[in-house]
Amino acid sequence: MNQAVDTHSAQVSRWVTFQLGDETYGIDVMQIREVLRSPVISPVPGAPAFVLGIINLRGNVVAIIDTRSLFNLPPREVDDASRIIILEAGDYVVGFLVDSVSEVAELRNEKIETAPDTGSGEASRFISGLYNRADGLLILIEASRLLSDEEMAELATI
Repeated sequence: MNQAVDTHSAQVSRWVTFQLGDETYGIDVMQIREVLRSPVISPVPGAPAFVLGIINLRGNVVAIIDTRSLFNLPPREVDDASRIIILEAGDYVVGFLVDSVSEVAELRNEKIETAPDTGSGEASRFISGLYNRADGLLILIEASRLLSDEEMAELATI
């Protein structure tokens, strides 16, 4: 007996989920170069306030961004759960410090909701969508919009 195979499967995308405070966020896995345990971050005198410092990643200098600062959250000590998500932002490779990284989640694209218009707040510039899961809301981030053009220009001076 032949069983019919459903060739029309829902399109899914894969998102790396991470925590900042009590919220869970996701970045499309295709936008991430790698995820690192938090190495020693060397401070850079005169760097913009949102830059924690730099690391040496296999011979390349990578600026590390204080993601909590970008999201207007209070500072938090780096601990064993802290991770750095390495992204390519324009012509630069940049690291974003997050509280923890959870999983790679497969999301059904048709269930991704557009982000509500929350006004002109800083955070609204990089939220690309929302996804309702059994364990709560997942806020989807567009990595290319995490840093503004002005912030990218400031990074170029490091």
